[in-house]
Amino acid sequence: MSIDHRAAAVSDKIRPGQAFGALPIPDGVEALIIDASVGPLTAIHGIVPDGVSTKGTALFIPGFTGSKEDFYELFALLPGMGWDVWAYSQRGQGDSAAPKGIESYSREHTAADALEVAGIIADATGCDGIHLLGHSFGGLVAQATVIKDPQPFRSLTLMSSGPHGWPGRKADIRQRLLDSNGVDLWRLDNPDKADWPDDKLDRLQGFLRERSERTSTDQLIGAIDQLANVHDTTFEVKDTGLPVLVFHGVDDNWAWPQEWQRRMATLLGARYEIIPDAAHCPNGENPVPTAALLDDFWSKH
Repeated sequence: MSIDHRAAAVSDKIRPGQAFGALPIPDGVEALIIDASVGPLTAIHGIVPDGVSTKGTALFIPGFTGSKEDFYELFALLPGMGWDVWAYSQRGQGDSAAPKGIESYSREHTAADALEVAGIIADATGCDGIHLLGHSFGGLVAQATVIKDPQPFRSLTLMSSGPHGWPGRKADIRQRLLDSNGVDLWRLDNPDKADWPDDKLDRLQGFLRERSERTSTDQLIGAIDQLANVHDTTFEVKDTGLPVLVFHGVDDNWAWPQEWQRRMATLLGARYEIIPDAAHCPNGENPVPTAALLDDFWSKH
C-alpha cells in the first residue's frame, strides 16, 4: 500500500483493495478500502510521484449514480501537479457497504461518512487540512459535511452542484425504482440491452451496467430525496468561512440551472468558473483544464 509510510503505522482503517469494474485504473492510482463505521467504503488514492513536492491533500465525493471511478481522469493528472488525491464510493454506491433502508441514506448519514473518511485520511497521511470536492449530488453531501464541521477542511469545491432542490425532483425515477422489483436503473434505462452478454457491450457500458447492478436501490432513492430537499444551505456554508470554488461545464444544463450555480457563488463570495467543451461532468469531459483550475484554486488556499 502506498500511503505515506511515515503515518501508515497509525492507520488501521485503510487497507489494500481491488479495482472495481472493467475500466482500467490509471497508473499511479491505487485501490483501497476505508473501514468506516457504516462498513467498508471503497476508495482510490492518487499518489504524488517521487521527485514531485506534495502541495496538499484533496478528497472527492461522487454524485448521483456515481462512484469513485468517475475521477479516474483527474487522478491521472493531479498527482503529477503535487496533489495527494483521494475519492471514495459513498455508502450504497458500487462496491461500497450498503446498509438496508432508505432512512440509511439521509443527509446526516452521508455527511457523517464524509467527515469520518476525511478524518481517517488526515490521520493516515498527517496532512494539515483537506480540500473537499463534491460533484453534483456529492456537492450537497460536501456542503452538509463542512456545515457539520468545517475544521478538517481547507476549502470547498462544488462541481456542477447547486444550492437546493425542488419538490418532485426525479420523482419519476424514484417511482420506477420502487416499482422495479429489484431491477437496476441501468437496465430500466436500457431495456433493449438488459440481457446482452458482457462481450457485446463496450468497456464503458459494461462498467456502467456492473456499477448499476451493485448500487443499492435504497441509496438511489435516498439520494433522490436529498436532491429534492428545498433547504438552501448557501448561507450556512458561507458561515464556515471556507474558501469556495463553484464551477461547471459550459453546456451543463442537466442537474441545476447555471444561473442558480452562478447566484450561489455570488452569495458565497466564491470563485466561479466555467469549463469549456464540457457539460455536467468536466472531470471526464475535459479533465485537463479542470485539473488546472483545481490546482490553481487549491494552491491559493
